[in-house]
Amino acid sequence: MQKDEKVVLAFSGGLDTSFCCIYLTQDLGLEVHSVVVNTGGFSDEELKQIEERAYALGVKSHTAIDETEDYYRETIKYLIFGNVLKNATYPLSVSAERVCQATAIANYAKKIGAECVAHGSTGAGNDQVRFDMIFHTLIPGVEIITPIRDLQLSREDEIEYLNKHGVEYSAEKAKYSINKGLWGTSVGGAETLTSNQYLPDSAWPTPVTSTEPQQITIDFVKGEPTALNGKALDAVRVIQELQALAQPYGIGRDIHVGDTIIGIKGRVGFEAAASVILIKAHHALEKHTLTKWQLSWKDQIAGFYGNYMHEGQMHDPVMRDIEAFLQSTQETVTGKVIIELHPYRFVVIGIESEYDLMSNKFGTYGEMNAGYTGDDVKGFSKIFGNQTIIWHKVNGK
Repeated sequence: MQKDEKVVLAFSGGLDTSFCCIYLTQDLGLEVHSVVVNTGGFSDEELKQIEERAYALGVKSHTAIDETEDYYRETIKYLIFGNVLKNATYPLSVSAERVCQATAIANYAKKIGAECVAHGSTGAGNDQVRFDMIFHTLIPGVEIITPIRDLQLSREDEIEYLNKHGVEYSAEKAKYSINKGLWGTSVGGAETLTSNQYLPDSAWPTPVTSTEPQQITIDFVKGEPTALNGKALDAVRVIQELQALAQPYGIGRDIHVGDTIIGIKGRVGFEAAASVILIKAHHALEKHTLTKWQLSWKDQIAGFYGNYMHEGQMHDPVMRDIEAFLQSTQETVTGKVIIELHPYRFVVIGIESEYDLMSNKFGTYGEMNAGYTGDDVKGFSKIFGNQTIIWHKVNGK
């Protein structure tokens, strides 16, 4: 790199990206163009504060890119279709968001003709791989600068550096790293660096204030959420309003333990009431409206899709192939799901759908049937188990 070259910096206004602003401008002499990519986690007031902070740190220009709708349409929608919970726990809140943000940053760097692109990822986590890989794919030849990773800085080192350059940043403010987006909020801190501690109540962004049970309904049309409590909304608004309604119950709080892309174990706290409820509600509706083989293949393919997305491979064409399959499975996933909210938990009460395969026209499970006789079942049981019966006779078991 050379002095005065353009560098696009993925900027959130937090500790790491604040350090990057000062370092890129003052130590490397680059022309910094900061970009914040909003994936549904920032209010207008927060975006204004981030802009003011960027200019105070010396950037040449600052841009806010709203990717919320695209984030839902290109990513979240398929996480719902696939009922994706990594390790049966985590709705991929940050994983999916980073892919969306890295793509937007790459496109912006291309648009302004930047020679360099920078991000504030450390050398220990997944984000460094996601950003680097997407930049290599979409803007090959553009230099990638990663000050925190390259200088191997601790949070204390960064705070000291900022303070020396006249930027106040306290250790208390940096105690927890919080990342908020449409699909959930991640929380990292001292407790998540251990294997035996849980985050304290004070670490969670949303305090528990709702205690009375409440019944709600979510409507789906071809797998996509279309209404909350009978009120028709677009999918993004369903997610936002459901989050505001359910998160004060403490629903969706958990700690995910997973295998990072670089091969080490990692823990991260998250609160994601809307995503967890929507996935469970959608899955309940699917169990009533899809065949067993649709459900079986969906589980296998969606698991791969979630893992590959988690590893930043969203631009591999196989992901488009899987999305086409997932979309196809949603033709009959239409109906209403009834849910009851309680402090720290929720219950899926049931579903209503014209496509419900549990229709009593064909029989009632455990009681009666309308499509076959007892003699039919006797014969079927003999044939269905025939190969196993033969094996046992041949082998004398």
